[in-house]
Amino acid sequence: MERVCVIGAGSSGIAACQVLAARGIPYDCYETGSEVGGNWRYLNDNGMSSAYRSLHINTSRQIMEYACFPMADDYPVYPSHFQIAHYFDAFVDHFGLRASIAFRTEVTRVTQVPGSGWQVTVRRPDTGASHERTYGAVLVATGHHWKPRMPRPPLPGAGGFTGRQTHSHHYRTPDPFADRRVLVLGIGNSACDIAVETSRISRRTFLAMRRGAHILPKYLFGVPTDHLTNSALARAPLAVQDRGLQLLLRLSRGSLSGYGLPTPRHRVLGAHPTISDDLLSRLGHGDIVVKPNPERLEHDRVVFADGTSEEIDDIIYCTGYDISFPFLKGELIDPTDNAVSLYHRVVSPDHPGLYFIGLVQPLGAIMPLAEAQSHWVADLLDGRGVLPEPAEMRREAQAYRAALARRYVASTRHTIQVDARSYLKELRDERRQAAARVRGAAGRWSHPR
Repeated sequence: MERVCVIGAGSSGIAACQVLAARGIPYDCYETGSEVGGNWRYLNDNGMSSAYRSLHINTSRQIMEYACFPMADDYPVYPSHFQIAHYFDAFVDHFGLRASIAFRTEVTRVTQVPGSGWQVTVRRPDTGASHERTYGAVLVATGHHWKPRMPRPPLPGAGGFTGRQTHSHHYRTPDPFADRRVLVLGIGNSACDIAVETSRISRRTFLAMRRGAHILPKYLFGVPTDHLTNSALARAPLAVQDRGLQLLLRLSRGSLSGYGLPTPRHRVLGAHPTISDDLLSRLGHGDIVVKPNPERLEHDRVVFADGTSEEIDDIIYCTGYDISFPFLKGELIDPTDNAVSLYHRVVSPDHPGLYFIGLVQPLGAIMPLAEAQSHWVADLLDGRGVLPEPAEMRREAQAYRAALARRYVASTRHTIQVDARSYLKELRDERRQAAARVRGAAGRWSHPR
């Protein structure tokens, strides 16, 4: 069996390593940093982690854990990034994966070699030494939260603004914002966390957004909110799920307009959820002031869409990330506007042997999805499963993108969205179909016409 290359030893990469090792598929894993954990490793020396000091998961540990390795019972429901990094270390050591990971080794180029597989070039950042090796397949598990996306085009006047401008990717602690006037731009999870934190020590914190969002608590009536994904409500039609969740939120927190937030124009399940237990109370206390989207920057002030302006010392852009694969040429995958075309979010239809693990934005947690994706890819690698024709794979990818457009708010945030529960079923169904294709092909070979 040909050797496989895994790029990245974050949460998705180590899931792939575990599955490949368990199936006896030889592989090498390359990781730019010194440790596993990727985005969950605080101050990761790979230079790509966006974890801030106070970060906790916003999906419960029971939803986040790998199926093959549950989290310890003494972990809290919503562990910190330190505990998650420890969990990943324990996972790697339990399955004996560490020796197969080349740390401080960056993949700089991946090229397809017709008839020979994939040529992978790696470099050691510490020494500059590089080498090449050919693999039968490449599993890309580099994540999609490492290349900050700044507003495009920049806000008018951004070049002449005298305050500091930074992206949430570089935020670590609120200390640099003490006694300063801070504007946080965005209404996603990071924006809410950062606005809450800075509001405790800043002179004033403003939270600006271009549209409203549904704010979900981590608990609903004493139960972790994401446990609803395993309830009867999650098995109902989407419209019923949405109405049911809207009613629960209305009963538990009231109307968002009462906190000064704009009323969302989309359904609860029409956008990736924003989860915060603290934002609404800080708004209610007046510690955070809501503003509409900025219209322009003027020297040391920000002018907003409603015509008001505020003197601002710091702008923190919580404007998401660009999907990027600097080691892959555009003809292999084109992530322009974060729109990637992959069969069941994993397989490149036109480039056999190129797979993407964890390239999804789930309603739920990514770890069990990456684990399930890896099992499917392992089926394809060891011959238990076969893919359909490229044309069929392209049709599926197009249908997925059309479904996204119907359901979600138009945004680069929603180009790789999946519902964890339904996506796991999708992968199980595809694995059965892939196995059936193998049996069908064997039947044709044993009964030649």
